[in-house]
Parts: sequence; structure tokens; C-alpha cells
Amino acid sequence: MSADWLTIILAIVGVVIAWKVLKGIVKTVALVAILIVAAIVVFGGGF
Repeated sequence: MSADWLTIILAIVGVVIAWKVLKGIVKTVALVAILIVAAIVVFGGGF
């Protein structure tokens, strides 16, 4: 499995956990941060 697929799976898991656990603006910030990091890793060549 490539790192891109692993990153996407981890991002989905992170979104699900953040959606269930967090509330309000903290949830929004966490979801945006997770998606930004995933996009950078997948499309930007990774860290």
C-alpha cells in the first residue's frame, strides 16, 4: 500500500474521530487541519 492511500485512510479516520468527539468551532478547525495536512502529503509530495 502506498503512502498516499495510507494518508487518505488516516485522514478519514481522523475526520470520523473529530466529528464524534469535538464540538463547535474546535471541530471545524480540526477537520480543516486534517484535510489540509492530508492534501499536502498526498499532492505536495509528503513530509
